[in-house]
Amino acid sequence: MSKGPADAPQKYLRTKEAAPIVGLCARTLEKHRTYGTGPKYRKIGGRVLYDIDDLHAWIELGARTSTSDADATFVPPAKPHAARAPAYAGRRDGASTLGRA
Repeated sequence: MSKGPADAPQKYLRTKEAAPIVGLCARTLEKHRTYGTGPKYRKIGGRVLYDIDDLHAWIELGARTSTSDADATFVPPAKPHAARAPAYAGRRDGASTLGRA
């Protein structure tokens, strides 16, 4: 992919280039894309491209000022079945269901 002029920043990134920006491995970013839980992307021909601004916006969804932020946006894991598991479901409201029968 050409950057254009030598000093122009690259606007769109492939999965392997985008993954380090969001702090994930490429495979996890692919899983987020499959489950619809990840950042916005574009499909051009057979290529998946991420806009740098969309990556930063997705990162900001997880921004917190405290562990007890009541109005914070929930960013789901890359495994949707994990979010539906009883042990995980209790984590959203702060109560853990681990150890309960």
